[in-house]
Amino acid sequence: MLILLILIPIIGTLFILPMSETNSQNVSQMKKIALGSTILNFFISLFIWYNFDSNTTQYQFISSLDLQATDTLQFCHLNFGIDGISLFFVLLTTFVSPIAILSNYNNILIGEVVLQQSRTAENKILDLLKQANVKLFLVSLLLLESLQICAFVSLDLLLFYIFFESVLPILFIVIIIFGHGMDRFRSAFLLFLYTLAGSLPMLLSILMIYNYIGSTDFQLISLIEISLESQKLLWLGFFIAFAVKTPLYPFIIWLPKAHSDSPLAGSILLAATILKLATYGYLRVLIQILPDATHYFSPLIQSIAIISLIYASFSTIVQQDTKRLIAYSSVCHMAVVVLGLFSNTIQGIEGAILLGIAHGFVSPALFICVGGIIYDRTGTRIIKYIRGLATYMPVFTILFFIFTLANTGIPLTLNFLGEQLSLIGIWQQNPIIAALGATGIVLSAIYSLFLYNRLSYGNYSPYLIASTKHNQSVTQITSVADAKLVIATQQPVKDINRREYFLLIALLIPTVILGLFPNVLLEALHLSVSSLLYIV
Repeated sequence: MLILLILIPIIGTLFILPMSETNSQNVSQMKKIALGSTILNFFISLFIWYNFDSNTTQYQFISSLDLQATDTLQFCHLNFGIDGISLFFVLLTTFVSPIAILSNYNNILIGEVVLQQSRTAENKILDLLKQANVKLFLVSLLLLESLQICAFVSLDLLLFYIFFESVLPILFIVIIIFGHGMDRFRSAFLLFLYTLAGSLPMLLSILMIYNYIGSTDFQLISLIEISLESQKLLWLGFFIAFAVKTPLYPFIIWLPKAHSDSPLAGSILLAATILKLATYGYLRVLIQILPDATHYFSPLIQSIAIISLIYASFSTIVQQDTKRLIAYSSVCHMAVVVLGLFSNTIQGIEGAILLGIAHGFVSPALFICVGGIIYDRTGTRIIKYIRGLATYMPVFTILFFIFTLANTGIPLTLNFLGEQLSLIGIWQQNPIIAALGATGIVLSAIYSLFLYNRLSYGNYSPYLIASTKHNQSVTQITSVADAKLVIATQQPVKDINRREYFLLIALLIPTVILGLFPNVLLEALHLSVSSLLYIV
């Protein structure tokens, strides 16, 4: 069953590759194939969840492909399985993938309007690539889904590392070709080099484990006693890789730039699932395999998480780009997730997983709001140029307000339960750290409501252009009078359409339903999380 879950996006890719982009009918068919593949995958993951036995800590739906018989692949053993921890990360991946495709369903070709009078030949070439590579865009998203699922269900440490890193080249290509603005090259290289360099210590740690034990199988490694000194060295190698991917301070510089310069689908996948690879790595490797070192370094992790939380929160408040603001808020939420993960309590670890899943719903919704709906209609992400959207976009304003509140962690949402359980868990270990972590609740309310208020209310901004396709360029507006003239000759911005409405509703329903009935998730988590607790 897991093999089918991995192969369906690849099969969809094989159907798309031979198709030509010479006419709009083929392009439309390619989009339907990509969307249908991801939706089918989601239903298969629901079937796996339905048949999942939550009364055991053993891996289930195990699929294995042994390549050790060949001479060239003697080290390779493809072994996949799923347990209570990886189950919901797989579900989140299959749920978000069709939303990512739908978010750019009608505007893959648009990209960002480059606000320059003269444009370099390099940018003209990239614009032509955008127009000719809808196929590349869809194939990239399908491959990303398969690779992420492989990372979450791998039962081999070396295999986990391979899939952990394999998403980087695809994201690199997506940002450079389909990204926004002149700075997308730097953003793509920051993403690639930061995460690749950060993962090299993890590869060295894996090689050390293989040298000591002779295997990289998760189940076999968990049975071996590793001395504390060896655990410390191995732990540091893994932690650096996961800290960069989370990200934690001081490795956060790549994330806001990658979010702000990537296409909307890239931002959605990056926030919802790719950042969760680090969360899964903490649970699967650091806590499960290296518990003594995890306890030894817990004060260090808690300190780094608090610094990341407070620093990113204040950085979020002063941002003027809407996508960068949401990106910095992701750092704040992931810092709370880290606090819960390393609390060594059932409440804390379960709360961290719940908050990670909630972040996978709410953060993509906010990116759709600011990087999709608002940006497609106004052509800008600068907060100073956007004002008074409630005048002409009442339905959007209501949904935007609900997701803004969810981002602050109000009751009746999954975010609230995740944050509270994480902080309650860390309170049992260190009340001071918990009190400092609770400041994130206040700070998140400040930057979230501040953003909503500036965009939605006040007089309608004279700088807004109703459509990025309008003939008059933004660069031709040199004064308020020019902007008012443009507004006078244009229709006001339109409210959300049916596709955008269903996208936001699809993300809102699980946020609220799971916030009201969290036992839907917790029942499958209890036993697996209990087995992670280490005895001091």
